[in-house]
This record gives sequence, C-alpha cells and structure tokens, in this order.
Amino acid sequence: MDFNFDIIWGYMPLFLRGTLYTIGFSIASIILGSLLGLGIGFGRMLKSPLWRWPFDTYVNIFRGTPLYVQILIVHFGVVPFFYGSTNALISGVVALSLNSAAYAGEIFRAGIQSVDSGQSEAALSLGMTRLQSMRFVVLPQAIKRMVPAFGNEFIVLVKDSSLLALVAAPEIMYWGNTMKGQYMRIWEPYLTAAVIYFILTYSLNKLLGYIERRM
Repeated sequence: MDFNFDIIWGYMPLFLRGTLYTIGFSIASIILGSLLGLGIGFGRMLKSPLWRWPFDTYVNIFRGTPLYVQILIVHFGVVPFFYGSTNALISGVVALSLNSAAYAGEIFRAGIQSVDSGQSEAALSLGMTRLQSMRFVVLPQAIKRMVPAFGNEFIVLVKDSSLLALVAAPEIMYWGNTMKGQYMRIWEPYLTAAVIYFILTYSLNKLLGYIERRM
C-alpha cells in the first residue's frame, strides 16, 4: 500500500478546523438536546395518556428513524421553511439537537424514576412543594445516575456528527471527502478521520470516567 503522508500534512489545518466544528456541533447539540429532553422526560412521566401522547410520539419518531434522513429533512425542509434558505451550520445543530433530545428525554425519565419515591414523599412531608422536592431532592440524586448515560450520548453525538458531511457542514468527514475527491485516494483521508475521531472519543471516555469517579 502506497501511503502518502504529504497530502495528510497538507490537509491537516483543514482537518483541525473540522475537528473544532465537530466539537462545536457536539457541545451545542448536547446542551440544546438536554434542555429539550428535560421537558420531554417530564412529559413522558405525565399520568394522562392524552397529555403524554405528544412526548411519546416525539421519542418514537426520532428514535425510530435514521439520523441520516432527519438531517436531510431538516436541511432541505425545516431550515429553509423558517430561515428562508438552507444553512449547513444551522441544519447540523438543529438536526443533532432534535435527535439528541429524544434520547436525553429517556435518560431524564429513567434517571428520575430510578430515585425511590420515598425520597419525594419525605420531602413533601417536610413541607416542600413538589417543585422544590424535584429540584432539591430528586434531581441531585438522579443527575449522578445520569452522568454515564449522558457521557455516552455525547460520544455518540461526536461520531454521528460525521453525517453532517451530507449537507456540506465543514466538520471532519467533510474534509476527508474533499481530500478523497481531490487526490482520488481512500486510505489517507479516511484513516486520518478515523484517528481524529478515535482521539476525541478516547479522550472523552477518560474525562467522563474521571467525572464519574469524582461524583
């Protein structure tokens, strides 16, 4: 195999720029997805099937359809409808956030329901409101249990962001495809992208392991 390191060094500044975009997409999406997912998680715990139905439907749709399709729908349909024209950066953040919210909602629901109901009842018996009980008693315990799941979701987002190359978002895989198209070579661009993704996910695994031990 004739492996050419020169073309890798030539593209390295672009790969580094793509890495920053990948990290940016992932951070923005996990934050927005978590905020939306918190509401979805509470919605999924409503007792009334009628009120719970929209949240159940959202989760089922976004977990039951490929992210690939969701990105295309958001990029060519949703963003132009609201924004007037398509935009790869906006489409990327929106698509990843909406997808992440479905999984984050399930993480919140499972984490909150894993806390013994006696904790909430004890807080209520001490004179706390239900909101105070959730904020000061239930959520602090649930969040510790949700850290591993959210860490895994963040790692998944880093890897899933590679699909944004479909809509020309300038992340890692976009520059890998550009490099392949320019030089008509396979090993150099895709092995370079693979190494960068591995470094990102491995570093995140170590960081999340440290956070879990600290908590």
